[in-house]
Amino acid sequence: MKLSHKKILVGICGGIAAYKSADLVRKLKEQGADVRVVMSQSAKEFITPLTLQALSGYPVSDSLLDPSAEAAMGHIELARWADLIIIAPATANFIARLTAGMADELITTLCIATESPVAICPAMNQQMYRHVATQENLTTLKTRHVNIWGPASGSQACGEVGPGRMLEPLEITALAQNFFNDSQPQPLQGKKIMITAGPTREAIDPVRYLSNHSSGKMGYAIAHAAQALGANVTLVSGPVSLSTPDKVKRVDVNSAEDMLNAVMSDIDHQDIFIGCAAVADYKVEQVATDKIKKSAEHMQLRLARNPDILATVASLDNKPFTVGFAAETSNVIEYAQGKLERKNLDMIAANDVAIQGQGFNADNNALHVLWSGGQHNLPTATKTELARQLLQLIIERMDNDENSN
Repeated sequence: MKLSHKKILVGICGGIAAYKSADLVRKLKEQGADVRVVMSQSAKEFITPLTLQALSGYPVSDSLLDPSAEAAMGHIELARWADLIIIAPATANFIARLTAGMADELITTLCIATESPVAICPAMNQQMYRHVATQENLTTLKTRHVNIWGPASGSQACGEVGPGRMLEPLEITALAQNFFNDSQPQPLQGKKIMITAGPTREAIDPVRYLSNHSSGKMGYAIAHAAQALGANVTLVSGPVSLSTPDKVKRVDVNSAEDMLNAVMSDIDHQDIFIGCAAVADYKVEQVATDKIKKSAEHMQLRLARNPDILATVASLDNKPFTVGFAAETSNVIEYAQGKLERKNLDMIAANDVAIQGQGFNADNNALHVLWSGGQHNLPTATKTELARQLLQLIIERMDNDENSN
């Protein structure tokens, strides 16, 4: 487990995203971390200390002036105990108070009293996040070497849309893993990897499009893991509600043709290409310039084949090590084997998206990985863990290919 024996202190502030913190504690512990929790007074209005105690296995700390804790200088001991402090959610109020150096509550006091690294995960209304005061506070904290993880962008509890969503617990866990991995061996050091992720959108008219259920989570998990292993990562992403992995170059696209152009513009410099995106096979042949009005009882759309990005990359004279994905609902291995051979791929990772709880939109997945003359099953696990295992297989295959030449 990637966080074995790591001591992580999770601080929870008073925001609606506090409900995600319970899952964060659970996911950190699943990866082997020893987790303790501290809550602001307002956080207890959103989630109970008892819930966090049950998940972490420790009493929750919430008072700066707790006599029983202060007998042993409890707040100082917690600050010294942690290998990493993660504040999730970090509200605009907390960010302002930390920037000002206020130690009037346990959660800010710990951040000031510690010599350990601190990471904050902003979560607030999009207008609050964009406000000049919040942006200046975040800039100041960065200069003080506080790690800023997120926020993501998307729909918010207030009904507005924009930046300010707290990262998902799986993303924060991956960032924690990457943080500690900086001191680990980096077998992909110096390698350039391009990854496609998410769906594509094929326009019907100015307001409608064809797409699919891909969330982009698997591709983003691979980008996280590849960067942690030392790679220089370019992520070509369709429209998703995920934040860009730390130290990863992200190129946003919409259509399959957009994605192809983005890929081919830099593919000559890549050592590895991983086609994880769910690219639409077809596009509307004639996109309407105006919104199509509802009139006739039936409507027909004439579709044309989209370019095959994976096959295009694999056909290059000096192609990178090329890995494809096959999302199937039946005959998974048979179809994946055919795709591997037909498209001249070096490796393919197949998954059964008909199985409940894995594949599209899920946090877990299972992969059957095939290459010429071999295969390997990666059983159900988090996409973060599967990404690491898949990259390890890629490294092994590339080493074998180099040794055989």
